[in-house]
Amino acid sequence: MSEQRRPRWVYGVGDDPDPRFSLSNERTALAWVRTALAMVAGGVALTSLATLADLPRLLDVVAACACLVGGLIAVRAAVGWARVERSLRVGTHLPPPRALGVLALIVVAMALLLAGYAAAQLG
Repeated sequence: MSEQRRPRWVYGVGDDPDPRFSLSNERTALAWVRTALAMVAGGVALTSLATLADLPRLLDVVAACACLVGGLIAVRAAVGWARVERSLRVGTHLPPPRALGVLALIVVAMALLLAGYAAAQLG
């Protein structure tokens, strides 16, 4: 059966783990995809608002960055799912989470940039 499952580099090794662990891994990946979708939606909303309200191009740059980060998070979700699933199948230690800290820094940087922009517009 595992010869038919894809990707083969994940399912072609080891044994099937407890389904609860695989389903938990899948839920985690889907949570990352939801985060990615939120970043893309936020970027689209920001650029739409900037266009409608005739705001500076800086907001379009921030919006484009949000969309790109969202795309990167989606890719990271798929790769992270595969790495953890493979680790579960071969019985090795789970790979360390690396993307969470990077994502947190990006969100903080975008928030500070937008807060600084808002403060400059009000003051």
